[in-house]
Amino acid sequence: MTDRDGETRGNSEKSAFAALSGQYVGLFEEHLAELCGSVADNIPGRLAESMLYSLRAGGKRLRPVLCLAVAERCGIDPGKALPMAMAVEFIHTASLIHDDLPCMDDDGYRRGRPTNHTVYGECLALIAGDALMTWSFGYALSRLPSLGIPHDRVVRAVNILSEASGPVGMCGGQALDTDRESQSPEKDFVYRIALAKTASLIRASVLSGAMLGDIPDTTLQCYYDYGTHLGLAFQIVDDILDVTGTREELGKTPRKDEAQNKLTFVSAYGLDRARRLSSEESEEAERAIEQLFPEGDLLIDLAKSLVSRGS
Repeated sequence: MTDRDGETRGNSEKSAFAALSGQYVGLFEEHLAELCGSVADNIPGRLAESMLYSLRAGGKRLRPVLCLAVAERCGIDPGKALPMAMAVEFIHTASLIHDDLPCMDDDGYRRGRPTNHTVYGECLALIAGDALMTWSFGYALSRLPSLGIPHDRVVRAVNILSEASGPVGMCGGQALDTDRESQSPEKDFVYRIALAKTASLIRASVLSGAMLGDIPDTTLQCYYDYGTHLGLAFQIVDDILDVTGTREELGKTPRKDEAQNKLTFVSAYGLDRARRLSSEESEEAERAIEQLFPEGDLLIDLAKSLVSRGS
């Protein structure tokens, strides 16, 4: 394949995510703007500012887009799934605030602007992350039933999000990533970190949207597998970009993993092998979702578009 062919394919795959997100990001951002304009009066002012500072920072909104897109494919109006998508973004934003703290990655730059703790201080940034994480569950539980989503489905969806965020999910993965005494010298230990730290929340974004609908277990399994492999592909590409990307491209400081001697797919397998692994995980995600959409779907194209980021 020529360079021109590769560029055309890459642009096509990247436009797939733009097409998918274009259907949902506007709806999500409108909901977020309404939320930011009506934050409860009983939240301390500076804490509210810190929380909203990071929520408003933008980003691709991959996780809420996945939640809304899958909910719609499972028979739910995306407008009715917005509280679930917002809860997912609360969790993700909290994780970024905490990830940037000096005790973690010690980064001063996120999504193209100063990190939360560099603006509001470490203490308030830590509290803002905690507040967003705990707020997420009540936000979904209190709003989804009023939009007509049955209580049992709401509880299942929120439980999935809770599990993905906690000690067996994202928090557990962060411990494996940062605590030297929790780590193993085995090369494939990097998969255990990625599954918990990154894939768990991406999978929960998919599953929480699916669980709002009335779908059979076989369909749910397809979405489970899709979210798992998509999340792994995303983390592998993120590791690649930390080596190959610039601050302008990433919106954060590159080469932090190498500087902190972190175990990544690149450090474990090398750059070329990591690229092959990202393609393999993408293909697994595609196969999982093709069972539901044999004639094609933007969710299939999304898996390709994520991998093209690191090629």
